[in-house]
Amino acid sequence: MSTIYGDAEKRHDFVLLFEVANGNPNGDPDAGNLPRVDPETMHGLVTDVCLKRKVRDYLQLVHNVPIFIQSRVALNTLIEQAGADVDSDIKEKLEKYEDLEEREKRELSHRPHEKVREELCRRYYDIRMFGAVLSTGRLNAGQVRGPVQLTFARSLDPIVPLDLSITRKARTTEERLETGETERGQKPIVPYGLYRAHGFYNPFLAKDTGVSRKDLELFWEALMRMFEFDRSAARGEMTVRGLWVFTHENAKGNAPAHKLFELIRVKKRNGVESPRSFADYEVLEPSQGELPPGVVLTRLV
Repeated sequence: MSTIYGDAEKRHDFVLLFEVANGNPNGDPDAGNLPRVDPETMHGLVTDVCLKRKVRDYLQLVHNVPIFIQSRVALNTLIEQAGADVDSDIKEKLEKYEDLEEREKRELSHRPHEKVREELCRRYYDIRMFGAVLSTGRLNAGQVRGPVQLTFARSLDPIVPLDLSITRKARTTEERLETGETERGQKPIVPYGLYRAHGFYNPFLAKDTGVSRKDLELFWEALMRMFEFDRSAARGEMTVRGLWVFTHENAKGNAPAHKLFELIRVKKRNGVESPRSFADYEVLEPSQGELPPGVVLTRLV
């Protein structure tokens, strides 16, 4: 079904609202994996790369979409595979790389190969949508500026990161089994947090990377459902509570993004001091008359 928010040739700005209950939405490795926070305000943070990872994982798992940024294959290997497939000369040089003259090696690694870049955009969804640095190895495929960008998500109110001690009955060594010594661990959580992120879709960059209507509609689907197949005890209950897409009639945009974001207002209900559920908040959406001319608002969640 044709949808205005699926039009890859239009500009879109969007607001994402999600919650976590008794879980760790994005641990900080520099702080013992405690939930990320702004130390001045104690508002919770979730990085943009964390959210993009959820999108990648959902699409790879549910739709078997080819993904470039993954843990099982070296990125330089994927770049070289694409280069070998589109250019027989590149394939030959890579196969005989150790015997090449320094000048030929520099040609491979210093000069961006546009055909390889185009092939990587065609093959991998996340390169088309999020961009990538493709100049990290022997073959230089340049860089891709992604048309979809996300901000860090920030909690609407300060959070209280807890580091709970846990014990387990199972012992890992015979010595501990004999002594009955209990093994302990830590489980960092946020009791509750409602997070808000903003995002942008640039149709001019999308044209360069080859984004299609299907690509964009898959992105919206992944944002709506990205936590459904990402359940774990560590992350507690994470739920998308709102996704609003502002679609511009003009590819250049009919209003500044920050003005549109201000139209989605979320506030605590009267009398609530320590929010512990989404019901403790009130979401205020703009009326049709508040929207700038040429902008259409669609609520997907």
